[in-house]
Amino acid sequence: MKKLLVAVMLVAFAAAPTFAADVYTYTGKGTVTFDHKTHADSLGCDACHEGEPAKIEVDKKGAHGATCKTCHKDQKAGPTKCNDCHVK
Repeated sequence: MKKLLVAVMLVAFAAAPTFAADVYTYTGKGTVTFDHKTHADSLGCDACHEGEPAKIEVDKKGAHGATCKTCHKDQKAGPTKCNDCHVK
């Protein structure tokens, strides 16, 4: 029984990254979590990706500008204040 439990736990931990949200960590400012599936389901791929979808690197300037904050303001949805994104 213990072996079965260990096997199930190993499979669950191995599969977790597949279902996890993308997480960006900014030193000293808390953790910012980006849920790609929620964004893709509500906005569609073309809202962020041009051409073939690929990973978008998000830096501080982009997050505080067109990539995140400006879009949230334009859509009147999503966090726009510091502590709404940066969770300590």
